[in-house]
Amino acid sequence: MFVLLVFAIQTIYSQNTIQGKITDKNTNEVLAFVNVYIPQLEKGTATDENGSFELKTIPNGNYKIVVSSIGYETYSETIEVPINEVLHLKLTSSAIEMEEIIISTPFHKLQSENVMKVEQEKVANLKAKGSVTLSDGITSIAGVESISTGLSIGKPVIRGLSSNRVLVYTQGVRLENQQFGDEHGLGINAEGIESVEVIKGPASLLYGSDALGGVLYLNPERFASANSSSTSLSGNYFTNTLGYNSSLGYKSSGEHFKFLFRGSFSEHSDYDTKNYRVTNTRFQEKDFKAGIGYQATNFKSEIRYNLNHSKLGIPEELGEQSTNKTPLLPFQEITNHIFSSKSTLFFDDSSLDINLGFLYNDRKEFEEEHHHEEEEEEEEEEEEEHEDEEHDEEHHDDEVLEAALHMKLKTFNYDVKYHLPKFGKFETIVGVQGMNQTNTNYGEEQLIPDATTNDIGVLATSHIHFETVDIQLGARFDNRNLQVSSGIQRSYNSFNGAFGIKTYILNNITARLNLATGFRAPNLAELTSNGSHEGANRFEIGNPNLKNEQNFQIDLALEFKNEHVEVFANGFYNTINNYIFISPNGEFINDDAVFVYQQDDAKLYGGEFGLHFHPHPLDWLHFESSFETVTGKQSNNTYLPLIPANSLHNTIRVEFDTNWLNKAYAFVKHSNTFKHNKVSGFETSTDGYELLSAGFGGTVKVFKNDLSISIAGTNLTDKSYTNHLSRLKSDGLFNIGRNISFGLNYTL
Repeated sequence: MFVLLVFAIQTIYSQNTIQGKITDKNTNEVLAFVNVYIPQLEKGTATDENGSFELKTIPNGNYKIVVSSIGYETYSETIEVPINEVLHLKLTSSAIEMEEIIISTPFHKLQSENVMKVEQEKVANLKAKGSVTLSDGITSIAGVESISTGLSIGKPVIRGLSSNRVLVYTQGVRLENQQFGDEHGLGINAEGIESVEVIKGPASLLYGSDALGGVLYLNPERFASANSSSTSLSGNYFTNTLGYNSSLGYKSSGEHFKFLFRGSFSEHSDYDTKNYRVTNTRFQEKDFKAGIGYQATNFKSEIRYNLNHSKLGIPEELGEQSTNKTPLLPFQEITNHIFSSKSTLFFDDSSLDINLGFLYNDRKEFEEEHHHEEEEEEEEEEEEEHEDEEHDEEHHDDEVLEAALHMKLKTFNYDVKYHLPKFGKFETIVGVQGMNQTNTNYGEEQLIPDATTNDIGVLATSHIHFETVDIQLGARFDNRNLQVSSGIQRSYNSFNGAFGIKTYILNNITARLNLATGFRAPNLAELTSNGSHEGANRFEIGNPNLKNEQNFQIDLALEFKNEHVEVFANGFYNTINNYIFISPNGEFINDDAVFVYQQDDAKLYGGEFGLHFHPHPLDWLHFESSFETVTGKQSNNTYLPLIPANSLHNTIRVEFDTNWLNKAYAFVKHSNTFKHNKVSGFETSTDGYELLSAGFGGTVKVFKNDLSISIAGTNLTDKSYTNHLSRLKSDGLFNIGRNISFGLNYTL
């Protein structure tokens, strides 16, 4: 960082200012409080009461300026700095929601300008729909589901692919937290996350191994605008778990330095169904996020840190019915540290991005049978001093428990990209990415051995602008070297490419066609497992001879838009060579069924289809409908496991303002999940079900500050149902019943 700062100081030779005025295109009235943002610089402001804005300390170069306001089409334009005139920008009124900048693709474009289809959703919207956790909330995004163990543990599934086939990015670095396990969750708290982006399909060109199925990209909350500060306090209460999520944050920015911090705490008891509470689905989570940034004319940098400590009950069978919130045995205790550094050097017509990350994942699992005899005697003495023995049993002293499974995963990763000077219609990026990772065991049990993994990849990608057509293409080479303490050494290589084209078939129809290859190297569990996996209740045997998974996917996306309606159809066909899967061989060891890792070619196909109807002039009324489907098969036509069921979602939403309630909304949603009988040989079919949810909210002024209020109800009919991707399905346990959530967010 010191070297970068010295270099940046040497390159500072100009300080530019951009001034502008924003008006309504039809009425020519000035527009106040409009957001103005330059994504490459992560620098923004808002217009004053006269519709004017000013952005200072802008380096020389070409930048996209994005202007957005509720009720207007998002406007973007590339400008060349220095600019010696006042910008006069005009916005067109529209009932369509504001477009957001897509961060997960390298050229930082609006979705309407992007060649690759990327879904984005604000975390605030996920909360408004009643989601309890982040992994619960992302399931409302089309094409995204979650393999869940209760509410606290969830793994993203993108178009039928999950675990190491879906890469998660947070704070601009890849998240590594032993994600090979079905019962290993995200380890990320929703507080301090601004939005979620989903790349559905192979993204190995941009992200390397493990992005074969797609990418879940978590954008942290932005720093405050220059020369401003704010404090926010939020809380959510959930009637089903008698639980709450709370958060307190502060951020402040000057012209050059900026910082923020946010602390959060969550606590939930066992979730309730119509007839019982699911024992040991309770959990506790503490989270702290902080960041500091610096921006000069030709240099910007930010350092962020996230500490997440969670204690998660592992449900096994129905037992004690209580509303206590301290997890019973068995439970996981997980600590995640995420350090990230993101810096950019700006030259006259090019820039250099340097992203660095260090992640430290400390995973412990505690089980009843690993309680030492001496400790049990001490507990018995303590229990005699209490009247309620059962209550005391739920409050074990964690300090005297020995973790049966204890793994530490340390990962350093780097991502360096150079944005070349624009050449005619070409924008080009070249880069190098990689990571060094060590896994170390400390517990009595061992799921995977001690090992060291080294990745390195080089890439080049270009975006070509024509008048009616945009093309994006690129190529990449990767190498992964794996050294295992047992003596296994493996090296995996892969060459991948991508080609995409976006064009307008007619004035209102946009077409996107993307062809891409991806790969995934086998993970440690698949190569080396040889023992009982308590979380999955099976004995797993790895295969050291596994090869790379290699896939090729075709995506076709069509969109129609006018002032009344939007219709979309996204279809895909994905072929995977050497698909790795685990399957029972009919044997048992220590009463656990034996599962072995194998490979076979596979294919997945399906898509998402929907419409958004907002009749003009009734711009306050919205009807949204979407259908999603995916089918997965092996080469012998048997079905792949853990493929989500087909589903249909219909939502009616109204938006309005009153004298005392601003940005008000209300919605009713009906979800229909269909019967799922296209399952693998060791899965059972799942019955269909219908769920009803509703909610409303808005913003009021309290002591001249904004107080946002939301109330949402999910599964309002208290339906007893089981999601096909629930790990509790095999135990005959239902998903969560009726839940009403109450949310408050106060900003100073």
